[in-house]
Amino acid sequence: MSGAKILIVDDEPGILKTVRAYLEREGYAVETALDGPSALKAARAFTPDLIILDIMLPGMDGLEVLRRLRQERGSGPSVADVYVLMLTARTDEMDKVIGLTVGADDYLTKPFSPRELVARVKAILRRGRTAGTEEGALIFRHVRVDPAAHQAWKDDRPLDLTSIEFNILYALARHRGQVLSREQLIEQVWGYDYYGDERVVDVHMGRLRKKIEDDPENPRLLVTVRGAGYRFEDEPI
Repeated sequence: MSGAKILIVDDEPGILKTVRAYLEREGYAVETALDGPSALKAARAFTPDLIILDIMLPGMDGLEVLRRLRQERGSGPSVADVYVLMLTARTDEMDKVIGLTVGADDYLTKPFSPRELVARVKAILRRGRTAGTEEGALIFRHVRVDPAAHQAWKDDRPLDLTSIEFNILYALARHRGQVLSREQLIEQVWGYDYYGDERVVDVHMGRLRKKIEDDPENPRLLVTVRGAGYRFEDEPI
């Protein structure tokens, strides 16, 4: 996705300069921010395709920035669905889990190779909104999924899904009644070149269930098959 817009948020000017140079060399349009409040302002004005977001930021940490971005819906271009690659200097697994829970698409631990970061960026942007856009809508008793419109409904109620959540739902709905493992979902949603933790599937599944299930603790549409994966259960009409 050459020409995509990328916002880099980090309080270390040296990292901003280096990462910007690598990304601009690949043909991306790049803006930068040094703190949390500036990141929110830049995201709204620049409407990037992807944000590289450090967790440890002055003014407002990266997790809060991400929470606020995911909550935004406006009349103009929305930043709520922007892809986010989180950076963390910590080795604590909880940072990664929290970031994924809030809605990050991938993470990278400092120190990192700029070449690896560029590879991650390319992998994320290649995902795009590609899930089955040439196929027709999938219509079930309770759920309708329209890949062309990139929209889903539950009992005629529009679902407010991120791109990742939509692609997970679409992948499962296309294989109704079949069990898809984490590995299969990663291949279909994130791509073969995904670098991160397989638990990202569980995190996004939890978020998706909160939006689509009547009782997320006892799901009836997105069912866990222990030791195997997930299955979509709804009757086609």
